[in-house]
Amino acid sequence: MHAAPFFRLALALVLSIGTLAFAQAPQTPAYEPTVGQGGKDVVWVPTSQALLNRMLDMARVTPKDFVMDLGSGDGRTVIAAAKRGARAIGIEYDADLVELSRVNAQKAGVAGRAQFKKADLFETDFSRATVITMFLLPSINLKLRPALLALKPGTRIVSNTFTMDEWTPDDTETLYADSGCESWCTALLWIVPARVAGNYSLPQGELVLKQEFQMLSGMLRTGGQRMRSRGACAARSSSSGPAAACTAPG
Repeated sequence: MHAAPFFRLALALVLSIGTLAFAQAPQTPAYEPTVGQGGKDVVWVPTSQALLNRMLDMARVTPKDFVMDLGSGDGRTVIAAAKRGARAIGIEYDADLVELSRVNAQKAGVAGRAQFKKADLFETDFSRATVITMFLLPSINLKLRPALLALKPGTRIVSNTFTMDEWTPDDTETLYADSGCESWCTALLWIVPARVAGNYSLPQGELVLKQEFQMLSGMLRTGGQRMRSRGACAARSSSSGPAAACTAPG
């Protein structure tokens, strides 16, 4: 047998064996998170599609918004916001979940508006957000509360189930099984209040305002008399969108 034909035959045999071996090699399964799996600050439990839709409804998300989801998991909230035309970013510490979220956004056709970042919540700048969404533990909410209160008045914050202690929500809604939610089905909305505490000189006298979250108490000193009032100071929605406004009924 001539050397050249033999070499060609041997090479073809090796290549065919290599191709067969590659085809039969076990494929790495796609990453699938497990409900309850541990994370840096919380375990992963996904928000139901029905509730996250209601959360975005309560926040009145529009294409003009920049949504930040804190602890974004598999990316579903960010993707839902992006489908409404908003720009959205998910902050997630688990690198596998970040990569899964990017794949899910690509499949949903919103990768151009949905971003995901591996980051620590407590080292993240929220200042660009007009809407914050989250499903975190009460203790984490409380740690984040100072940063959230420092956001621009009118910023909307929506939480699945868990509160921010004495900062009472501006709105609360609960879904039930007939609405497509089986567990963790309460949405809470806060609107970052305008910061108006201080002393003001008015034609009528001196106005002293004290503020506790969105609630105001005030005293007007006029003509040797003191008049007290209490009301709310929050970002109220108008036909042109959210805007900071205060009311102080007598």
